[in-house]
Amino acid sequence: MKTIAAFLRKYSHVWILSYGLIYLTWFCYLERTVTRNYHVMHVAMDDYIPFNEYFIVPYLMWFLYVAVTILYFLFTNKEDYYRLCLFLFSGMTISLIICTFFHNGTDFRPALDPDKNIFTAAVAALYQTDTPTNVFPSVHVYNSIGAHIAIVKSEALKKHRLVRIGSGILMTAICLSTVFLKQHSVIDGVGSVVMAYVIYWVVYGYGWSTENKKVTQKVLG
Repeated sequence: MKTIAAFLRKYSHVWILSYGLIYLTWFCYLERTVTRNYHVMHVAMDDYIPFNEYFIVPYLMWFLYVAVTILYFLFTNKEDYYRLCLFLFSGMTISLIICTFFHNGTDFRPALDPDKNIFTAAVAALYQTDTPTNVFPSVHVYNSIGAHIAIVKSEALKKHRLVRIGSGILMTAICLSTVFLKQHSVIDGVGSVVMAYVIYWVVYGYGWSTENKKVTQKVLG
């Protein structure tokens, strides 16, 4: 108990992760209630993207990618941690609000043979546990972008070029996995990119504009 108390005193900012309980409760409610009469998200480009079961690897790595990024900043930089959480949780909440009032989903999941290989079996298991609804905007895409932004913005990680490059590659692979696994329409990803662009300026814009102003004043001075 003393160890737990000491941890909570040192990392009191961990409290914000309790948002996960709110998100999961709300999301599970939507998964149970949005089952029919929803708007099908589809654009012509979706029809040209082939299904590829191997993308299940980066798709599942998303969970580790986001979790490790959050934990890294939790233990190393409180300011970066708060900015990352604000970025992620703002977008996740907006996504839930959109899905609550604009019921949406997809209808292009392919028929699968789980016995084909381990990757197809994993996709089949994913399809069974995750309904094809509440897809716009894609939280997978949005949170991947958010994690990568936090890594790129980190002063401590600027000297770790391979980490930044690896993060960019993984982010891109995760975003692509959402459409190659037929979990999302291209429009779901586009919606996430637009939302990330707007929230980026809310979360990071002021700090950077202030920093640029200081640099300008220093040069002029």
